[in-house]
Amino acid sequence: MSDKLKIGISIGDVNGIGLEVIIKTLSNPAILNYCTPIVYGHTKVSSFHRKANNLGDFSFNVINHANQAQVKRANMINCWEEDVKIELGQVTAIGGKYALLSLERATSDLVNGDIDALVTAPINKHNIQSDTFAFPGHTEYLQEKSGSRDVLMFLISENLRVGVVTGHIPVKDVPASITKEKIVNKLKLINESLKKDFWIEKPKIAVLGLNPHASDNGLLGTEEAEIITPAIQEAYDKGIVCFGPYPADGFFGNGSYKQFDAVLAMYHDQGLIPFKTLAFHNGVNYTAGLNFVRTSPDHGTGYDIAGKDLADSTSFTEALFSAIHIVKNRREQEEMLSNQLRSGGKVVETQFDIKDDAS
Repeated sequence: MSDKLKIGISIGDVNGIGLEVIIKTLSNPAILNYCTPIVYGHTKVSSFHRKANNLGDFSFNVINHANQAQVKRANMINCWEEDVKIELGQVTAIGGKYALLSLERATSDLVNGDIDALVTAPINKHNIQSDTFAFPGHTEYLQEKSGSRDVLMFLISENLRVGVVTGHIPVKDVPASITKEKIVNKLKLINESLKKDFWIEKPKIAVLGLNPHASDNGLLGTEEAEIITPAIQEAYDKGIVCFGPYPADGFFGNGSYKQFDAVLAMYHDQGLIPFKTLAFHNGVNYTAGLNFVRTSPDHGTGYDIAGKDLADSTSFTEALFSAIHIVKNRREQEEMLSNQLRSGGKVVETQFDIKDDAS
């Protein structure tokens, strides 16, 4: 029991549905058979959400440090002492302040190795901004904390995985932000993640075009011919099995995505709209490329349904189990490689340096 993974959970915006889906997930006692959850927040805020959503008599075991967590309980670390004014469904500075306090404490424990993975409940990207959080979202914040040179927003479900070349940037800035180097780097991250995190031995990746109909042979743009196709060829030459560029509409409409282990989209909505259409309730947002594991549900703060017992916790539950599975897959692979080296086996690695992109 003591070997169970400790999964940290940040509560997100206190005025949203984060604590509702957290409590609904952890109310299932079977969860404790797979991990030891540690929520970073405050019991008073948790009790408020529990009562507002009529979630029964669920309670947390209060601890001061992750090493005190009880394996047969859902644990909580109180990250502040003062009372918090909760205004369900409202965008307030308070909502952002305490979302950040939760995230900072959880991330600190994650970086220090006190927890094995982090599942983040949804934040509001506007009210969380502060002197210590000047990022478009979780992904960029955690990239800085991990020291990773490049990361991938990777939406995953049982039947579909979608990564994006550009993330939280305005659509008008997308074309200038797409370079051959960036596409190749994202393909490398997808390929490595599929092998290391999902144990797919020979991944096959589809790459979408940027323009309608993937430019229709140059009639609707030049990015496919000048940037995307050369990037696919370069990645393929380096051992990454990838194909494209495919027109995004027909690719998802005719089910072509089912023939691939993952899809690389050029920009946020190109990838996330079809993903959420096909896997909204069980989709998970995974940040690939970090030296630790972070997942989150693929939905937002849900202000419109906060406090109404209407939030579906399926995506959060999937995010929790995905974090568990990925950590275990990584550790099993590390153990296998270590055993191979000790027994005199030869490990061959492809030389493939990620380049900084100045665009």
